[in-house]
Amino acid sequence: MELPQMPELMGLSLLLGLLALVATAAVARGWLRAEEETSGRSAGQKANGCPPDKSLKSKKQKPQQRIRKEKPQQHNFTHRLLAAALKSHSGNITCMDFSSNGKYLATCADDRTVRIWSTKDFLQREHRSMRANVDLDHAILVRFSPDCRAFIVWLANGDTLRVFKMIKRDDGGYTFMATPEDFPKKHKAPIVNIGIADTGKFIMTASSDTTILIWNLKGQVLSTINTNHMNNTYAAISPCSRFVASCGFTPDVKVWEVCFGKKGDFQEVVRAFELKGHSAAVHFFAFSNDSRRMASVSKDGTWKLWDTDVEYKKQQDPYLLRTGHFEEASTVPCRLALSPDAQVLALASGSSIHLYNTRRGEKEESFEQVHGECISDLSFDITGRLLASCGDRAVRLFHNTPGYRAVVEEMQALLKRASNESTRQRLQQQLTQAQEALKNLGALKK
Repeated sequence: MELPQMPELMGLSLLLGLLALVATAAVARGWLRAEEETSGRSAGQKANGCPPDKSLKSKKQKPQQRIRKEKPQQHNFTHRLLAAALKSHSGNITCMDFSSNGKYLATCADDRTVRIWSTKDFLQREHRSMRANVDLDHAILVRFSPDCRAFIVWLANGDTLRVFKMIKRDDGGYTFMATPEDFPKKHKAPIVNIGIADTGKFIMTASSDTTILIWNLKGQVLSTINTNHMNNTYAAISPCSRFVASCGFTPDVKVWEVCFGKKGDFQEVVRAFELKGHSAAVHFFAFSNDSRRMASVSKDGTWKLWDTDVEYKKQQDPYLLRTGHFEEASTVPCRLALSPDAQVLALASGSSIHLYNTRRGEKEESFEQVHGECISDLSFDITGRLLASCGDRAVRLFHNTPGYRAVVEEMQALLKRASNESTRQRLQQQLTQAQEALKNLGALKK
């Protein structure tokens, strides 16, 4: 009979199940004890100041190590003609501007600050600067007001102008206060440049489409210019404040006159003249300090110097004074700076700078890999003795030795024609000063 064996089978099954549960509990208890011992060792090692075992490192430490490795390092550059390096910004510098009185240099960077530097400290060991914070945004362009008591910036995210006023504190220092409202948004394309007329009568903004706007200081648009370049690469106000010029995809530089009445009221913007002679798009241009000379650099691989002191109202065209070759311009965008006296032309491509004598068209100096990034701005100071460049977190200042050599050549030529003693003494003094400067810099040609 099979039926009497059923209770024995059930009892055996229950016994085996109970043994399995006991074994599982024992294994779990041992695993928990091992975990507690491991945690205790790790905590004890930390409490004693000992480094934990490498196999027990937490995953939280890996991101910290990665951040340290990715921290950007300042680009190092040395040269016998390097006068100074300004290094207070923690982000890449995008633009700079010398004040019209020559006392200050403004720089803006993506660290959300604008710094105002004292130019009298440039050749000293310490370089002082004042900081203005750009709240909730950062500036990509900066320009001083004519009275040097304010500056304007173009906001990267806001796509508009903001005005900052410099306010003197009781302790003699300065603080910076933004005006309550930014300018209204009018441009539909990325901005290429901004400017304030030295007369203080208008502000210019230019975008990469074909638009230039002329504003009054209260943020009202006075006029809109269509450049017909297909796209704008650069635009600027002349130092004399009469003209606004632009360049772009077309092989010319177009210049307009901004006209005001005798009472200072805006009248109109009219075409003045054009610089015609390049065979390809123009990358950049610049004015001399008196607005009587202009220089341009083109994708055709040449730079040109122009005499713009013409009677354009009588249809007189600018005169081409010099053409030089700069092959880098045919492959990459270039920036250009013209010394105040138009004797020296600085060209920047990538992270390198080249200086040319405009009288002879010869290259006299080259500075290679000046910055860790492409050069974003290039400018001579108002004396013409220093050339400033930016492209990473530093502004680098160079002695303008071609400028001193140009003075030597000019004074020697004038001395031969000088007719009276007082003139000869004045010319000889300027000649001696330029020669001494070159000698001190180790750049005097024998």
